[in-house]
Amino acid sequence: MSKKKIFNDPVYGFITIPSGLVFEIIEHPYFQRLRRIRQLGLTDFVYPGALHTRFHHALGAMHLMSTALDTLRSKGTFIWDAEYEASLIAILLHDIGHGPLSHALETAIFKEVHHEDISSYIMELLNQEFHGRLDLAIKIFKGDYERPFFHQLVSSQLDVDRLDYLNRDSFYTGVMEGKIGASRLLKMLDVVEEKLVVEEKAIYSIENFLVSRRLMYWQVYLHKTVLSAENMVLKAVERARELMLQGIDVAASPSLKLFLANNIRFSDFQEDPIIMRNFVALDDMDVWAAIKQWVFHEDKILTFLSSSIIDRKLFKIIITTEPLEEDFRLGIAELVMEKFGITEEELPYIMISGKISNNAYNTTNEAINVLTKYGKVVELAEASDLPNIRALSNKVEKYFVCYPKEIAG
Repeated sequence: MSKKKIFNDPVYGFITIPSGLVFEIIEHPYFQRLRRIRQLGLTDFVYPGALHTRFHHALGAMHLMSTALDTLRSKGTFIWDAEYEASLIAILLHDIGHGPLSHALETAIFKEVHHEDISSYIMELLNQEFHGRLDLAIKIFKGDYERPFFHQLVSSQLDVDRLDYLNRDSFYTGVMEGKIGASRLLKMLDVVEEKLVVEEKAIYSIENFLVSRRLMYWQVYLHKTVLSAENMVLKAVERARELMLQGIDVAASPSLKLFLANNIRFSDFQEDPIIMRNFVALDDMDVWAAIKQWVFHEDKILTFLSSSIIDRKLFKIIITTEPLEEDFRLGIAELVMEKFGITEEELPYIMISGKISNNAYNTTNEAINVLTKYGKVVELAEASDLPNIRALSNKVEKYFVCYPKEIAG
């Protein structure tokens, strides 16, 4: 680059793009697609400001990665320039495989295809275009590099991905309880035996981070109205898909129609380049354009779901800590079938049930390690005298059912 490129980010201020390769990746159509995918799916149905995109998040996470690496260098960790650049690319592309509406439709459009697998595959394709210059970034992304702390910064219990999305989602939703001291946490990072640790004096900041994460899940990501909206869209797409597989035409863009009309697995992405070309053409606009047309479809279930979504007539939702009593569930089911004249097979499209879970600190995965003032590395719960840390590792499960508000109950 003849000069450094700069993005003005509302959360962090000016973000500098440090190299020509990073800028070329940002300019690539695969990455530009992230401008058209909302970070929080349908959360703006509850928090009107939550309109930020995966593009925003990826740039923010890259900025925090740069801050983290600068901190580690200042504390004596040697980082090659190639490792530095590769780490930025790894975090920049960590969400490149997200489909429309982020997580909301991951199970409706594909068959057992996870966005992490698509991200990895897209990185391989980009690596071919860039003649192998992403080799190290891919190793770091997959956790195959010999210095594991780089991968931990990309994906772990305390990674720059989480630090950015909590800060960013808090900013755009206005839920201030989710705001974390990301800059302080990053300044407290260090490396011991090539693994990431946090200095002991940051324990209270880590607790705040974990508490904020739990609060954001219940107040934002798993908010009951967001759950209702996302499940309605999910069921609308599933209904459209079922109709397509039955040979009934459903309006959709060519790319969306390809995925609705076929049971596409991850192996199909690898075997047929046309599938990937259609995937990278998909974004939120395809789904919203389709739902607007489905309002006028002859299928009454698809029409009802689509018009309810467009008009924001969202389903009533009940969330409980225990599975719903069978008599209560059967009572709602009978009312729904009678009111809408649908069969028991069609019922799951109008009466939607499921389970949600939340644990802010998953100790079964890689734990957060703390460097004590005596130079010893211990796991966070052991290092802290705060009962909150242990409580936050407990998995909380809840059950939900949602159905049209026209049904009494």
